[in-house]
Amino acid sequence: MKSEDRREPRIDRRTALAGAGAAAAAVTVAACAPAQPAAREIAAGTEIAKVADVPVGGAVIASGTVVTQPQAGVYQGFSAACTHLGCSVSKIERDTILCRCHGSAFRFDGTVATGPAERPLAPRPVRVDGDRIVTA
Repeated sequence: MKSEDRREPRIDRRTALAGAGAAAAAVTVAACAPAQPAAREIAAGTEIAKVADVPVGGAVIASGTVVTQPQAGVYQGFSAACTHLGCSVSKIERDTILCRCHGSAFRFDGTVATGPAERPLAPRPVRVDGDRIVTA
């Protein structure tokens, strides 16, 4: 066999650049995909939290729901799905609900504090049942 017959396959510049571009696009799409599945609907009457878990002027995230208590005895519920790309909001910090995926922040009334989200969190009706907060 001649040495010419044992050559390594060669990739031309155009093929290499196309492959690199496709890999970069795949990484970008993966980075923008939700890190956690979006919050799912849950049956009415399902316990989300205990009344004692939600401080006045505070909030908790449980069972795909954000529950706030803006005034004593007044509870509001919101879907934990960020309205930017559907990641689940994951942290309460001071007076803000945070989505770590892309940095959106929401106030305790569900409205957008900072983007990239442009829409408020979707309301999720809740009610108090004894010492429990349940879906309505």
